[in-house]
Amino acid sequence: MTRWLPYPLVALLLLGLWLLLTGSMSPGAFLLGGVLAVAGSGILVALLMPRARLRRLTTVPGLLRDIVVEVVRSNNAVAWIILQPGHAANRRSGFVRVPLDMHSPHGLAALACILTATPGTIWVEYDSSDGSMLLHVLDLIDDEAWVRIVKDRWERRLMEIFE
Repeated sequence: MTRWLPYPLVALLLLGLWLLLTGSMSPGAFLLGGVLAVAGSGILVALLMPRARLRRLTTVPGLLRDIVVEVVRSNNAVAWIILQPGHAANRRSGFVRVPLDMHSPHGLAALACILTATPGTIWVEYDSSDGSMLLHVLDLIDDEAWVRIVKDRWERRLMEIFE
């Protein structure tokens, strides 16, 4: 709305929340809550991401289908590892550094959600200086296979959508 109060509704809600939490309607509580509400509303401007530009929406249904299939398959694989104690001793978990070509913050966020939602894998960090991510894998057999999986199965299609 304005430079000093970009989100007046958010500021009003923050002020109301402050007054409810302090349980006081004194002028000092109102003044401090107002200052915090205006500051919180201003900080929200810095947190907002740029608008996403979706390129090829025809890729989305196939991507969603493959995500569901991969989550179900990974659930079964992780359950098998956990429920078979003799086989779990032969498994090796580890970290894989995956170089990424994608730069879209929306695509990177979607990739992080996909990898973290898939049982057995966790997105650990993203290094923006060299554009690589660190992935933890529960059942790590081949590092290069995981790099190919991330790049071919997920990154390529997310780049079609977001870049």
